[in-house]
Amino acid sequence: MATVYKKTFTKPLPPGAELFTRADLRFARWQDGKGKRRTARVTTGRDGSARIAVEAATYTAKYRNGLGHIVERSTGCRSKDAALSVLNEWTHRAELVRANVLTEDEDAVSAHQDADLDNHFGAYEDHLTAKGVTEDHRKTTMSYLRRMASDCGWSRLPDLERSKLERWLALQVVEGISARSRNAYRTAAVSFVHWAVSTTRIIANPFTGIPKVNEKTDPRRQRRALTEDELAKLLAVARRRPALDAMTVRCGKRKGQAVVKLRPETRVRLELLGRERALIYKTLVLTGLRKAELASLTVGQLELDGPVAYAVLHAADEKNRQGSDIPLRADLAEDIRRWVACKLEAARAEANRLGRPVPQRLPADTRLLNVPQGLLRIMNLDLVMAGLARRLPNGKIEKRDWRGRTIDVHALRHSFGTHLSKGGVPLRTAQAAMRHSDPSLTANVYTDPALLDVVGALDVLPELPLDGDDGGQVRATGTTDAGSALAPMLAPTSSKCGTSVSNADKSHCSMVCPNAEATKSVTSCPDNRNSPLTSADNELQNSGRLDLNQRPLDPQSSALTRLSHAPEFS
Repeated sequence: MATVYKKTFTKPLPPGAELFTRADLRFARWQDGKGKRRTARVTTGRDGSARIAVEAATYTAKYRNGLGHIVERSTGCRSKDAALSVLNEWTHRAELVRANVLTEDEDAVSAHQDADLDNHFGAYEDHLTAKGVTEDHRKTTMSYLRRMASDCGWSRLPDLERSKLERWLALQVVEGISARSRNAYRTAAVSFVHWAVSTTRIIANPFTGIPKVNEKTDPRRQRRALTEDELAKLLAVARRRPALDAMTVRCGKRKGQAVVKLRPETRVRLELLGRERALIYKTLVLTGLRKAELASLTVGQLELDGPVAYAVLHAADEKNRQGSDIPLRADLAEDIRRWVACKLEAARAEANRLGRPVPQRLPADTRLLNVPQGLLRIMNLDLVMAGLARRLPNGKIEKRDWRGRTIDVHALRHSFGTHLSKGGVPLRTAQAAMRHSDPSLTANVYTDPALLDVVGALDVLPELPLDGDDGGQVRATGTTDAGSALAPMLAPTSSKCGTSVSNADKSHCSMVCPNAEATKSVTSCPDNRNSPLTSADNELQNSGRLDLNQRPLDPQSSALTRLSHAPEFS
């Protein structure tokens, strides 16, 4: 039987409450915060203390839903007639579900239609927190949703219409918002409504059909890679600038001159600060770490004593939440060892000064590098001093090159990927070093074509003379040896046996066979399980195409060694 009632719950006795008895029942009388006199029946709690029984302000409905289960739901109504009206609506829907006129999902959705959108936003924020997304992602997503709700006039779930969102996105184009930012707003809206569908708050996602904008047609910030010389200048300036700034006169006749004398301890502190900044830049360039990832590294995450030095990046601190081992090149690992030893020496000196126990090693949770929040501002000043940027009359710093590409902290990661490609590291290895899931991201976004020797690559193409008689020999540009002609490269190999080797001269590749005379119709490979008999006729069917995935026999040519093709910075 469906009914409505007000629930009763107990509360502690209010301060100053007066107890009295009426008709063998105990009551309490007191004044509330507004000075109004209140009376309530007194009951005994589980711990034996006196408590007052209070009736809820709104009615609760009790009925049997479409699945036959007894449900208690708050109507939110203070009037009994209004509560009965709500109950009649719910029982009517339950009958429709039992009659298969409505589905269970449609019935569940109807319970959320009148709720304020802020309540759904709060539940979605709890979902993101439980999901384990970063705090920045959660805050950004919720700010996007609340701005769209305010601008589009959304107050309830039924207000979420595709036309309103598309009209708002079109308005952002007029206001100059970038394509990437518009896609971020769209993604936030689609993800929220997708969650609402999964929690039966809405039947379907009205934003699914809204397409993403092609971000390539509206690039706002394209980063460029720094050359080896530019990186060397940046590191040199980063080491010198803290002390140089402190020595520079800011006003007066000697303005701009570095003539201020520093105390020895001040000079040492500033030189250490400069060395730390240079090490930050170098680590970003030679590991491809992002700024936040580098800032999360602690001394306990370093493995510097094994044959291969590396840093353990925890999944919680990595962008893709996977966790990785970041290899450290030998010179970078040595720089980090010296830096850790320097921090340990400073910690011991501080312990002696304070009279505390001298530590034998740094605590595992000690930050490796103090990556400042204002690293971009610091880097801008370093770029100006290094001659890689210029300060405009209005105080702004211009860092764009002739292509419109700019330099920032993340450009050091672009430099990492570009120098890997420039050094001849295979794309698959570079993709693993960059920790990308898509190789096209490594090849297209994080490789600056301006640093690649495209003109020099043309030298491997063959010479094609229009005049003269070369005896039918077509040679590659810059070569005089007839053995490097294009014809042997395209001719089939005379035997399949032997071992594939890699030559520094990429103009040709040969097969080394233990028996140079083994050019008969049957191969002389010692293991014929995967080598069928080959006739002289079908030898000619071999294409002779170079295998671009050949790996050298040199055991030193590992993935980590190939990474060492990147330039060294001292």
